[in-house]
Amino acid sequence: MAIFYRVRSLNYVSKCFSSINALYLQSPIRRFYSEQATSHFEVYDVYTGPNGLLHGGELRPWLLIDSSTIDPQTSRKLSLAVSNCTLKEKRDYAKKPAMLDAPVSGGVLAAEAGTLTFMAAKICNNLAMAISMLGVSESVALGQSLGISASTLTRVLNSSSGRCWSSDSYNPVPGVMEGVPSSRNYDGGFASKLMAKDLNLGATSAKEVGLKCPLTSQAQEIYTELCEDGHETEDFSCVFRHYYSGKNET
Repeated sequence: MAIFYRVRSLNYVSKCFSSINALYLQSPIRRFYSEQATSHFEVYDVYTGPNGLLHGGELRPWLLIDSSTIDPQTSRKLSLAVSNCTLKEKRDYAKKPAMLDAPVSGGVLAAEAGTLTFMAAKICNNLAMAISMLGVSESVALGQSLGISASTLTRVLNSSSGRCWSSDSYNPVPGVMEGVPSSRNYDGGFASKLMAKDLNLGATSAKEVGLKCPLTSQAQEIYTELCEDGHETEDFSCVFRHYYSGKNET
């Protein structure tokens, strides 16, 4: 079994690898590959390029787990391409190779904590995460403008129906919560450019199936603007400061 994993640095590979030690020891994983594949073009090249994994049409591992966050259509095409290859070593439990689409969730913080999660439907999850972050940021910025401190409004949200991950676990306001990107000038975490990419994937997928997703489109525009303004490497919660002009909690 081989895992193909999108990473940003060798240090990040080390953190991610250590976080799945239990999985590594208890499963038939034999090799761990790292690829800086951040778009479907790069993923296509990893699989089908001149030196790609599928070159020659024969594969030794019977199962490929792709942890890149790409659109479902690309994953389906690659899965078909993998299944059309032959196995170098025949197995009773696998007549032909297969690909599993399993994006990783958690980012740098989860890698450091050893709590990375491999999951399906990551585009839908990140779509909801972006929209909830915008909602919390917008709410708190409005509250500040009305004279309500971010700490007070956060306590209200977390004691009411507005409570969500963006308010109680990943608060975007500097000075409200320790151990999150907003507490260190939005360093680390999940980069805004990656959120913009995932929102683009979500918007594209919605268009292909004919589903109206106005909030996704609005979020996509906001994060694209954020990146164009030079904040692409900052954590996506920086939208509170740079888009809504929110203030630090003092």
